[in-house]
Amino acid sequence: MEERTLDKKSIIGFVLMALIMMVWLYLNRPSDAELAEQQEKQKQEQLAAEQENQVAELPVVKPTLPQVDTADSVSMAQYQSRVGRFAATAVQEGSTVLENELLRLVVDHRGGQIIEAKLKNFVDHDSVPIYLINEGNANFDIQFSTSDNRVLSTSELYFEPEVSQKDGNRILTLRAKAGPSQFLEYQYSVKPGEYLVDFVVRSQGLRDVFNTAKPVTLDWKLKGIRHDKSIRYENRYTRLTYMHDGRVSKLSDSSEEDDDEEELIQWVSYRQHFFSSILASKTAFSGAKMFSKNLVEEEDKEQKFTKEYHSIIPLELQAGELAQSMNWYFGPTDAQELKQYSELELVESIPFGWGIFGWINRYIFNPFYSWLSSFLPFGIAIIVMTIVVRLLLSPVTYKSYLSQAKMKVLKPEITEINDKYKDNAMKKQQETMKLYNKAGVSPMSGCVPALLQLPIFYALFMFFPTSFALRQKSFLWAEDLSSYDTILELPFSIPFYGDHVSLFPILASIAIFIYMNMTTGQSMQMQQQPGMPNMKFIMYLSPVMMLFFFNNYASGLSLYYFISNLITIFIMLVIKNYIIDEQKIHLQIEANKKKPKKENKFQKRMRELMEEAEAQKKQGQPQISLKGKKPNKGAKK
Repeated sequence: MEERTLDKKSIIGFVLMALIMMVWLYLNRPSDAELAEQQEKQKQEQLAAEQENQVAELPVVKPTLPQVDTADSVSMAQYQSRVGRFAATAVQEGSTVLENELLRLVVDHRGGQIIEAKLKNFVDHDSVPIYLINEGNANFDIQFSTSDNRVLSTSELYFEPEVSQKDGNRILTLRAKAGPSQFLEYQYSVKPGEYLVDFVVRSQGLRDVFNTAKPVTLDWKLKGIRHDKSIRYENRYTRLTYMHDGRVSKLSDSSEEDDDEEELIQWVSYRQHFFSSILASKTAFSGAKMFSKNLVEEEDKEQKFTKEYHSIIPLELQAGELAQSMNWYFGPTDAQELKQYSELELVESIPFGWGIFGWINRYIFNPFYSWLSSFLPFGIAIIVMTIVVRLLLSPVTYKSYLSQAKMKVLKPEITEINDKYKDNAMKKQQETMKLYNKAGVSPMSGCVPALLQLPIFYALFMFFPTSFALRQKSFLWAEDLSSYDTILELPFSIPFYGDHVSLFPILASIAIFIYMNMTTGQSMQMQQQPGMPNMKFIMYLSPVMMLFFFNNYASGLSLYYFISNLITIFIMLVIKNYIIDEQKIHLQIEANKKKPKKENKFQKRMRELMEEAEAQKKQGQPQISLKGKKPNKGAKK
């Protein structure tokens, strides 16, 4: 192969092209001003990108404060200029630990606030200790104006710490000094064996320092740290709750953002499903503005936070000084634990349910299950409680099945009426009502018992996902009865179902299908009435809905429904085969037909209206309304 070589002309051409390019680049280079503008633009874009990522991943709630270097005179001068008279406080970096056998608190000397709250006796689904405050997810701040026109925040002030003991309580006193006998004081008192911490904010000699014409506000922010394996399920029971003027209210648990403003606030609870951070006042705050922001969009194993909370609470000066006695509660959302603080009514922060449902949970199911689980394994306690509930409701089941049996006995006659008057809906309804009246049967008698069970159904629906006693308690293949059980992890996620298969919901769905087949099978055999729901469709839809809905719910709840339906099936088989005799029911109905039955006023009025309407129809006259209303003037005669 011949070697290719460049001749002299080609080399000269390349050199000339390179020189031309270099001259062109030199003549079109950006000026110094343009370079500076480009660099500034790049910095702004980079900063914006960083802030966007920061907000998306870990919103900063604690302000970034400039460090104070005590060895640097310039740094100290800047700090003293910023805080004014509070520069009298000795600058001490660091923190102090307060703890008992249940709780560990770390209090920062700068800001005087809690920067770590750890619950010693609990871990999350990954065996990581439970932290309610950690790594900057919270900020507590009191903002005020001074007489020399400064607006200060306690988060930027240094406090001088002093630790003491009194009556077994470990006490931390922190003072931000404005002079030898002038200071703003935080005092934390941790008691043995309690999650409740006494917290006092007071001032001394600051009436001339505070600008009393401007408000003093307490600002508390916190992001809920994830503790459960399903963040969407946990987020469903993560909520801001508060007591105002003796009433409990809540912000939305599902809206993207929610806020409210109320007066006379006794406490504000930042609930994180099974754990709560609560700020309570021994004398009610005059008011508060509260905000909640949802941080969960979809199921994500990497997501760290559920909701972001924010409360702004005005503090009132008394004779120009601050004096507010409060309490912090960092602990489990457990009725057994919270009810001991009856004077603060913290137990009201537990979501027992509203109205009669909450009453049933609080005074029946919660104490009953606590008693059972005190001597039985937790799963067995659920089964025993289910058996007791179903036995107590067995009279209702009997009434329901008795109604079905009566309707079955009347089925041939109802079919005969339907065939005889198939072209006359009015006459068919009239004759059917006569038959029911003579036989002493009400078609609604089967529905009423089912309605009576709804309060029990809903109360238990609220009990199992929020019962702290079930948390991390295992039974059979379920590792945690307060969360879903898993027998198979899917390599993909099914909409509305999830990325796993739970066995208890499958068993519960099968049981409810058998139960509904027993209760609605006879209804499906009867002629489908116009306007009535398709019972066959409902029979198949209900188990499917339960399968999808409960796949991500507490396995204890699915266990309850599974056992409950099995027991109900057993009770119905006993009633059908050993208690109810259809032949005796038929004889009783026939006997009822022969007895003259006195109509009440309503039945008499309905019969007369229907007879009159039927007579008018035969005569070709306008039909009278069954409600007793006159026909429209435009009706044809």
